[in-house]
Amino acid sequence: MTQSELKEFLDEKVELYNNPEFIESDPIQIPHQYSLKEDIEISGFLAATIAWGNRKMIINSATKLMNALGNSPYDFIMSHSENDLEKLDNFVHRTFNSLDAKTFIKALENIYKNHKGLEAIFSKHIENNSTQKSISEFKKIFFEVSHEQRTTKHVSDPLNNSAAKRINMFLRWMVRDDKKGVDFGIWQTISPSTLSCPLDVHSGNVGRKLNLLTRKQNDAKALLELDTNLRKLDPNDPVKYDFALFGLGVFEGF
Repeated sequence: MTQSELKEFLDEKVELYNNPEFIESDPIQIPHQYSLKEDIEISGFLAATIAWGNRKMIINSATKLMNALGNSPYDFIMSHSENDLEKLDNFVHRTFNSLDAKTFIKALENIYKNHKGLEAIFSKHIENNSTQKSISEFKKIFFEVSHEQRTTKHVSDPLNNSAAKRINMFLRWMVRDDKKGVDFGIWQTISPSTLSCPLDVHSGNVGRKLNLLTRKQNDAKALLELDTNLRKLDPNDPVKYDFALFGLGVFEGF
């Protein structure tokens, strides 16, 4: 397949999957329940954080987490008391437990009260047309609050060779304005051209079959290779191809 044929093939798959029907079975449905910018980004960040495993289970867990926050995540974060945190006592999603959830609430409180919010942090340190340094710096700020070492594993660091799939997915949600009603495009200070594809087992396998990726591990080096090749297909909006790679892998068993 030539590069122009590959682009045409993947562009068709983006059209097929980047539409509102995608929301019904995806964790992105969680932030779609809100209209306030801060509620969208906080619920999106928390849903993306626990987005590993069965998608139905992810959605159920994220729904329980939002219920514990009174379905007003920004208000909860900004005005909760210590007693309010007890509402998270029974929360667990795989290895993400109530202790992690409470630390995340404290970290988000620090970010909104002292760092002007999530967008302000992620929009800093964009280097070499990439958000990967920003993600690494975000992790440092996130864990300014008192925390157990175990909780740090729930925020990836690309500079430690992680593909940071869940944070890259979250950034896609916030930054891309797809004009289709799936990705939100509510963050105006970050260009879609700087985003990285959420690399997981599905997108990785499809990427290898299409010769977009040769590296066997799904790590930061593989992500750089995939990003480089996707930017050749669309330098302005490379992560739109996440819909194509994911759809081909999950829905078509490509």
